[in-house]
Amino acid sequence: MSVVGSLIFCTHCGNLLDAQTEGDSDIRCGLCTATYPKKKFSDLKVVTSSSDDAFPSRIKMNRSAVKTTLNKDEMDEGATIKEKCPKCGNEEMQYHTLQLRSADEGATVFYTCTSCGYRFRTNN
Repeated sequence: MSVVGSLIFCTHCGNLLDAQTEGDSDIRCGLCTATYPKKKFSDLKVVTSSSDDAFPSRIKMNRSAVKTTLNKDEMDEGATIKEKCPKCGNEEMQYHTLQLRSADEGATVFYTCTSCGYRFRTNN
C-alpha cells in the first residue's frame, strides 16, 4: 500500500504513522505500538481548504474599494478632448480609459463623438 501525499496520525497518541512498510497488512505506531489495518486507509482522500482571511494582504483588504464595472451613464460620460470624429468630422470627442488587458499592457481608450455619438476604441 502506498499513501502518497497524505499524513496519517495515530488516534491514540497523535504520532505520525509510517504507511510505507511493505508486506505488512497493518500499520503500527512507532510510539505507542497501536495497530491499524492498511485496508482502512486504501481509499483515503485528503481535502484541504482555507478560510478567506487565512492569508491577509493589503490588496485583498482593499478589493472592495476597487470598482470593476461601469454603469451605462458612466460609459457615456468622459473627458472632452480635441479629436476629430472619423465619421462626421466633428472636432470634439469624449473619452475614457479602462484597463481591460494585463497590467503590463496599455489601457483601452473609448471615444464617443459629442455630435453624432459615433464610438470607437483604441489600445494604447
